[in-house]
Amino acid sequence: MLDLFIIGGGPIGLACALEAKKAGLTYLIAEKGTLVNSLYNYPAGMTFFSTSEKLEIGGVPFVSNSIKPTRSESLEYYRRVATSNELNIHLFETVLNNQPKNGGYEITTSKAVYEAKNIIIATGFYDVPVKMNIPGEDLPKVRHYYKDPSFYTMQKVLVVGASNSSVDAALETFRKGAEVTMVVRKNDISDRVKYWVRPDIINRIKEGTIKVYYQSNLSAVREFEVDIQTPEGLITIPNDFVLALTGYQPNFDFLKTMGIVLSADEKLLPAYDPQTMETSRKGIYLAGVVCGGMDTHLWFIENSRVHAEQIISNIIQNTEKV
Repeated sequence: MLDLFIIGGGPIGLACALEAKKAGLTYLIAEKGTLVNSLYNYPAGMTFFSTSEKLEIGGVPFVSNSIKPTRSESLEYYRRVATSNELNIHLFETVLNNQPKNGGYEITTSKAVYEAKNIIIATGFYDVPVKMNIPGEDLPKVRHYYKDPSFYTMQKVLVVGASNSSVDAALETFRKGAEVTMVVRKNDISDRVKYWVRPDIINRIKEGTIKVYYQSNLSAVREFEVDIQTPEGLITIPNDFVLALTGYQPNFDFLKTMGIVLSADEKLLPAYDPQTMETSRKGIYLAGVVCGGMDTHLWFIENSRVHAEQIISNIIQNTEKV
């Protein structure tokens, strides 16, 4: 029986494994995708808001070309951390469910069945996009993830949202020759947008090279056009692609399957002890951004790295008591 089964091979899952290894615990990471899967699916040219120092885990230095690292630098850093420390990771292995057994848990995955005394859920929030629930959202032209701007050259692109991901997509596709229109629910670009990027999008909007509809909502998508509900009424514009970058959320169905209690309000906050990160199920812990429920701006790599130390410390204390 393993001391610890870690679900999620992102930065926080890796941090938990490093702490477990340091403490001499037996552990396994199961990741349903590739290593640091969420980071892999970030836009190709993305630059982090955090500095490289704040993205470090396990005390391993992160050296980048500039203060704020790129996606590719981050992928390389976490790969080197995982391989140089010979972390026990099973990639492309999905956790299906768990049940109590022998004082711990039996965990069933897509490839095997394991037993562990403790479980850490560090699954992040990037796998489930927040849907608009409008007609035509299921059309192939609608994308909830954005990767590379060159694909949209000479196309009419509608970007939904006013956050970092939306602004980056609007600016990058515009600079690759797309005709870009933004639909923003509020009356301005979000003040959370990276401080060195926000003036750029504001100026492009002011000069008219990127069109924006504030206090508006996309209401329907069709093959060659979209409907937008604006303060002046419903308008229809030609369109080739929709980038619906409306945010992401934790996989709440999976959390429920794992027996995690969620709050009854719209935030869907999981119940856990903030000192130990242990949930209402003894021996099952939460780590990273998944702790914030729908409030995905609450936890980041830089402020949730400490979860690894909290959890492993609690596991060791509980082991010593037995």
